[in-house]
Amino acid sequence: MDLLTSSIILASIAWICILISRAQKLSKLPPGPYGLPIIGNIFHLGHKPHRSLAKLSQKYGPVMSLKLGSITTVVISSPETAKLVLQKHDSSFSNRTIPLASKALRHDEYSVGWLPVGSQWRKLRKICREQMFSAPRLDASEDLRREKLQKLRDFVADRCDSGSAVDIGEAAFTTALNLISASLFSAEFARFDSESSQEMKEVVWGVMKSFGSPNFADYFPLLKPADPQGIFKAAEFNIGRLLVKLDEIIDEKLKSRGEKRDLVEALLEINQRDEAQLSRDDIRHLLLVLRFLTNLCSLVSWKGNLEIRNNGFWV
Repeated sequence: MDLLTSSIILASIAWICILISRAQKLSKLPPGPYGLPIIGNIFHLGHKPHRSLAKLSQKYGPVMSLKLGSITTVVISSPETAKLVLQKHDSSFSNRTIPLASKALRHDEYSVGWLPVGSQWRKLRKICREQMFSAPRLDASEDLRREKLQKLRDFVADRCDSGSAVDIGEAAFTTALNLISASLFSAEFARFDSESSQEMKEVVWGVMKSFGSPNFADYFPLLKPADPQGIFKAAEFNIGRLLVKLDEIIDEKLKSRGEKRDLVEALLEINQRDEAQLSRDDIRHLLLVLRFLTNLCSLVSWKGNLEIRNNGFWV
């Protein structure tokens, strides 16, 4: 038997072993639709992924697997199974694949949303729970929430009285931005129909868009260096602009400690007491909670419409 024949036989055996190994791995996965080579099941998602996944779950059950590019994804579609995953077995599913955009300016190394479960993550989670989401903090901001929603209602009412059109999405975004900035910094970032505040709104919207846009590089790792959609570059640019603004706010707070006990002052107090517990970089990236405005904007838009309709004004 010559060398060429031996090489072909060995290569064939190795290929068969690889196929068997892959088949064994796939057999352990939940059921799911067959995918195409390279792209997997991306074509199954369509233009409305949530509806496509709901339809697929009717065929493959509440737990199914999809291959999105090179990423194997398990989809949970029932409340009972979601409760098992998110509550009973939450520690097993806590680590996630980090999107490329979240790695811009090392955000993933400081963000409580992306850190692996460990001492740093537990420390930041405790600070968030005590300083951001505690009952006293939420109760203290109740009047503030009412005030911002009232401003939204008054703005829409004035526009209706004058017969002017209202972009309720833009108005809700401004309200949400002011609601969060007032809670965090005791200041408003934006005003209705104000060009001077447009830059900040564009920065925040840019961060939201960078984190929320589907990125092919997340599903095809070979594309990461090329960044074909420019999402990573845009994320670096927008996060950098927002961090500069946050640095200005932190420096201003350090120079003049106000009477109002907002979140930034509470975090700076922890930092000055023990920098090892909470560094300035930790504070800056914690304050990037502004990027979660998407859900809040929807809430404010719904609440604003409800308030307006209840008081006889229609948008």
